[in-house]
Amino acid sequence: MENKKKFLIIITAFLAFYFIPFNSGTIQNAMMEAFYMMQEYARLHVLLCLVPAFFIAGAIGNFISQGAVLKYLGAKANKFLAYGVASVSGAILAVCSCTVLPLFGGIYKRGAGLGPAITFLYSGPAINVLAIVLTARVLGLRLGIARAVGAIIFSIVIGLAMHFIFLKEEHARNNDLSLVVPNDDNPRKLWQTALNIFSMVGILIFVNWGHDSSISWWNSIFEYKFHITAVFGTVLVFTLYRWFKKDELKSWVVSSYDFSLQIMPLLFAGVLIAGFLLGRPGNEGVIPSTWISTLVGGNSLAANFFASIVGAFMYFATLTEVPIMQGLIGNGMGEGPALALLLAGPALSLPSMLAIRGMIGTKKTAVYIILVIVMSTVSGMIFGALA
Repeated sequence: MENKKKFLIIITAFLAFYFIPFNSGTIQNAMMEAFYMMQEYARLHVLLCLVPAFFIAGAIGNFISQGAVLKYLGAKANKFLAYGVASVSGAILAVCSCTVLPLFGGIYKRGAGLGPAITFLYSGPAINVLAIVLTARVLGLRLGIARAVGAIIFSIVIGLAMHFIFLKEEHARNNDLSLVVPNDDNPRKLWQTALNIFSMVGILIFVNWGHDSSISWWNSIFEYKFHITAVFGTVLVFTLYRWFKKDELKSWVVSSYDFSLQIMPLLFAGVLIAGFLLGRPGNEGVIPSTWISTLVGGNSLAANFFASIVGAFMYFATLTEVPIMQGLIGNGMGEGPALALLLAGPALSLPSMLAIRGMIGTKKTAVYIILVIVMSTVSGMIFGALA
């Protein structure tokens, strides 16, 4: 099977090199856009976003007992509690579709049910409080409220749908995980482990705190973001020194390293492909941006569906979807397709699709993508009709 995959890659590469017209100005520009996007991604998102996320995922996998994960997010957990915890946990992080991946992998590997884990996966990038506030300020209160309501409902509905669609497989997986909650032999109290992970989450949030002069309190936090990050860093060092053994720290680093090896190559490949096809915001890839603006005008089924497809495959760094949408709406994009793209875009991207497939398999990933696209399309049409 491995040899077949290698052979398929070789054939694909051969056909690409044979047929792609590299002397074409469009192709050359698209190739440069792919590398520019990769450079931008490496500079802006890897060190300050993904690396902390990998360490958080490693901590979840090593420091949080399987019993605790199964108790709150497992198949036997109270459904209201499980989906509530998953949606709230994701909303607190305010991360992009790629940064949330190692965190999703951490809780899923530790025994979280597919439904709550998918709710967490969607809610992390989609239910971003600041992004919703900025959407309301820049694109209008009505679109901001629609995005907030849609994202909250989406995270839970999609999680529940994934749970019931793959119920039989989940039962088999749960039997393998041994659904009897194991005795918690964790050498630390729960609050000690929570403080350790919370300090890393704080570092992830505040070290990436962006500047926005239009919001005074937000800008005030930005001015002191490194001071706040230093406080969380001090707490992290204290917890590691005081409550964790050397062998635990070694396992933590190894797990973080394993997550990076699993996810990073797929993310990089996805970013290059997305840059080649769509280009960076404001720049052209192989697919002209004018096509997108033309195809998402009005509120037809085709316009909403196309907006959902584009949103699902295009990569949006956290908060960048707002100015992008402002430009598209200015070029004639309808309000329905705008909402459809806002619901599909931040939660999915081509890089994240590849990485998710590596964690839960092709079939589950395909169903997740289809659910996001279909629900985004329907929501866009309803909102467009009411607008």
